[in-house]
Amino acid sequence: MYRYKCLNPIAEVGLKRFTEEYEQVEDIKDADAVLVRSAKMHDMELPESLLAVARAGAGVNNIPLDRCAEQGIVVFNTPGANANGVKELVFAGMLLAARDIIGGANWVQSQTWNPDIAAVTEKEKKKFAGSELQDKKLGIIGLGAIGVQVANAATHLGMEVYGYDPYISVDAAWSLSRSIRHTYDVEDIYRECDYITIHVPLMDSTKKMINRDAIALMKPNVVLLNFARDLLVDEEAVIEALDEGRMRRYISDFPNTLTVGRQGIILTPHLGASTSESEDNCAVMAVKELINFLENGNIRNSVNYPNCDLGQCESAARIAIYHRNVKKMISRFTDLLSDTNIHNMSNTSKGDYAYTLLDLDTSVSDQVVEELRAIDGVLRVRVIKSN
Repeated sequence: MYRYKCLNPIAEVGLKRFTEEYEQVEDIKDADAVLVRSAKMHDMELPESLLAVARAGAGVNNIPLDRCAEQGIVVFNTPGANANGVKELVFAGMLLAARDIIGGANWVQSQTWNPDIAAVTEKEKKKFAGSELQDKKLGIIGLGAIGVQVANAATHLGMEVYGYDPYISVDAAWSLSRSIRHTYDVEDIYRECDYITIHVPLMDSTKKMINRDAIALMKPNVVLLNFARDLLVDEEAVIEALDEGRMRRYISDFPNTLTVGRQGIILTPHLGASTSESEDNCAVMAVKELINFLENGNIRNSVNYPNCDLGQCESAARIAIYHRNVKKMISRFTDLLSDTNIHNMSNTSKGDYAYTLLDLDTSVSDQVVEELRAIDGVLRVRVIKSN
C-alpha cells in the first residue's frame, strides 16, 4: 500500500488514476509521496518516509530541491502539461497591448445611460485604435514547452519570430517551426523585436535578467510580456522605461504593489495555467510520474535527480540507490552484490547527484541492503521488488 498527501486541491481526473493500492492521508508524516501546486514547502519538516514530491505544474521554486535531494526525495514537475493554456494567454496579452481593448470595453460600459450609444460609438472608436500583430517581430526567450508553442502559433499569425535558448533540447528543436529565427545572442531579440516574451525557469542566473541594460537595447515601442515568473524582470527598471517613453507596454501575470495601477502596465491575476484543461493535464501527468516511480523506481521529469527508466521489473528483485555523483560508486555496489547476477542496470547522474537502478536475479538480504546504505556517499537505498 502506498500513501500520498495532497498539499493543494488536485484535479480528480488525476487522483482517479491511483488504484486501490494507494491511500490518501491527511498528515505528511504518513506519506510516501506528496502532490503539490503552490503550497510553500521550504519550512516544512519532511519525514524520512517521504520518497517523492510531484509538482502539478512546471515551476518548483516553492520546493526545497537541495534538501529533498539530500534526503533521497525525488522531485517531479509536469513540463508541457499546461503549455497550451499559458500560450493562449500570451497571445491574449499581445492583443490587449496591440489594441486598446480594455479601454474600449471600459468606455462602452460607462455608456449604459446613453440612448445614442450606437451613434456615439462611431465617433469615439478612434480613441481606442491600435495595431495588428501581423508582420511584427516577436522575440521568445526560452524555447521549452511553452516557448515552442508560442513560437509556432505566432508564425500562423504572420509574425516574424526570433527564438533564443542556448540550452534548447533536441525534442524542442525538432518541434520548432523551420521559419523561426534561432539566435544565439539574446541581444538580437532586444534590438530587433516589437514584442518580447520570456519563458525561462527562475534561477539565480535568470533572476532579473530583463534589467536596465537589457531594456536600454530595446525599441522604444516594445511590448514586454512576462507569463513565467515575476522575478525574471526588474520591474523598477520597467516602470522607469514606461515613464520615460522607452517602452510601450508591460504585460504581466504577477500583480504586486509595485505594478498595480501603473500607467502602461496590464496585469492578470496569475491566470497562465488556470484552465480546467491545464489543471487536469498537470494532475494526470503528476500522478503517472508518481505511480511509475513508486512501483517501478523509474524517474521521468525530475528536477533534482536524473531520468532513469528500466521499464517494468521482470526480474526477481529491483533496488534503487540514490547517491552522490562521485567516482567508483558502481564498483562498490557490484562488489556487495557479487553473490547475485545483475540482470540489468542503469546509472545516471544530474549535477551532484546520481541514481542507480539494478534488476537482480535473486533477492537481496537485509544485511546487504544495510551495507549498501553504509557506503560513503549513498543517500538512500530502496528495495522496490524482492521475491
